[in-house]
Amino acid sequence: MHTRPHPRGPWASVALTALTITTLAACSTAPHLAPGAALAPARPASMAGCEALAGRLAGLAHTRIQSVTAVAAGALKAGAQDVAAHCVVLGAMHERMGADGKTPYAIGFEMRLPLRWNGRFLYQGNGGIDGSVQPALGAFGGGPITSALHQGFAVISSDAGHDNQLTRGPGFGLDPQARLDYGYQAVGKLTPMAKEVVRRAYGKAPDRSYIAGCSNGGRHVLVAAARYPEMFDGFLAGAPGYNLPKAAVANIWGAQQYKKVATNPKDLGSAFTQPERQTVVRAVLDRCDALDGARDGMVQHPTACQAAFNLARDVPTCNGERNGSCLSSAQKAAIAPIFSGATTRDGKPFYASFPYDAGLASPGVANWEFSAPIQRDSGAVGLIFGAPPQNPASFNGEAFALNGDVDAMLASVQATAGPFTESAMDFMTPPDATDLGRVKARGGKLLVYHGMSDAIFSPHDTQAWYEGLDRRTGGDPSGFARFFRVPGMDHCRAGPSTDQFDALGPLVQWVEQGIAPEQIIATARGPGNAGELNPDVPASWAPNRSRPLCAYPKVATYKGSGSLEEASSFACR
Repeated sequence: MHTRPHPRGPWASVALTALTITTLAACSTAPHLAPGAALAPARPASMAGCEALAGRLAGLAHTRIQSVTAVAAGALKAGAQDVAAHCVVLGAMHERMGADGKTPYAIGFEMRLPLRWNGRFLYQGNGGIDGSVQPALGAFGGGPITSALHQGFAVISSDAGHDNQLTRGPGFGLDPQARLDYGYQAVGKLTPMAKEVVRRAYGKAPDRSYIAGCSNGGRHVLVAAARYPEMFDGFLAGAPGYNLPKAAVANIWGAQQYKKVATNPKDLGSAFTQPERQTVVRAVLDRCDALDGARDGMVQHPTACQAAFNLARDVPTCNGERNGSCLSSAQKAAIAPIFSGATTRDGKPFYASFPYDAGLASPGVANWEFSAPIQRDSGAVGLIFGAPPQNPASFNGEAFALNGDVDAMLASVQATAGPFTESAMDFMTPPDATDLGRVKARGGKLLVYHGMSDAIFSPHDTQAWYEGLDRRTGGDPSGFARFFRVPGMDHCRAGPSTDQFDALGPLVQWVEQGIAPEQIIATARGPGNAGELNPDVPASWAPNRSRPLCAYPKVATYKGSGSLEEASSFACR
């Protein structure tokens, strides 16, 4: 499914577990504060070691602790830096037998608890269809050189209520409760339990709580902001697929457009080859690169670029055979609608448009455009989101994606059927994405970032959400929510971009000190990077090129002098 990070990069109300008065108090509504006002800062604490922790965790409601192990300082790295000594707690909540009477389900989790704790808790939202417990590190962005665990947070990660090895991936969608846990209930069930684990480990509940993730993890964050605002103080959402079911249908719709002009029916990429995509990138840069005052191979002013660039006009039209330096008229007719946004059979739009950007030719974009509709989105729409689900015994993902009725798919993700009492657009999305008044009222803060070359979740959709938040709150929402665009970045990371940045640190500073982030400094990951090499960084760039990521609607603009490789030469204007 499309939200699982590419290998080079990163898819009913809950009856909360009754734990202790302390835990419930930690989740209670805080006093209403003026937007921008700081909450009290977290206070550090510590524990002696991991040996006695298992005993202290006995008796957690609906929870089985499987193991507690110690990890020595330096056994893990955050970039080149040692991660401090910590305990790893593995467990499961709400173990049950599935609706089929033979598949076991549980909400599997991992918690990492530093011996020297900073007083903060972080819920790590994971990507894809979940289904496996990723290490609870709280590491985000491209080639991260820090993490929440490295910074001293207690961190939880989960499989969101199913094991892909047991369900064969999207097969968990046949179980109604598994759908709900994946959509939102796992967060609501795990968070009070995790805070109780923290209280028993350190003698006090977390002073401040955060939730963060990218892709489906970013969706988890926006859903939590709408459903569970009292559980968290800070929300960090990257590339948030908050309209994920519709985005999946839209990607399938795009695959059907590419099919019309693919020269190889077994390869959608033959519809829009890498040389052809590079030709489009050159045309985009010709029109848009200098809009920020500097020709640097980056589109820093994406809004102006969409007005300046026209695919039909600015990309050469082939007069003869395709050779990579042009697009045929038929290609332009098929490709342009994908950028302008998916529509129903009668022409009604049902998902957002996508921007033209400098990252269009990167391999990650090709993966999302040409492989994901068949390998990921088909199973997601057919088995997880559609009601009723397709019959897995006869389901053919390739035929479903390339030949299926998109209007019927769109109807299915908005439908209920029998035991599937909530549609995918109910259990996967915020009840009202722009109704975040409770976050604002209690002093919570929301920081969102999105790569402008994301080919699966549209940054225009996130931008529209933020503008809707503006209208809903009666004015500028920047006192409690800020949105940062990342030029060139693919889905969560990679692309020709400065994709290495720490957004969690600025969020903590905003929540606990009241210092709102005007910009976040981001760095490219060229050769020698301490985190991980990004092969999409052009050879013409300095390997450590830096840029300010600017709070929307501002853009990084060249000051007129200074190195084009340094963030200090640019200002957010």
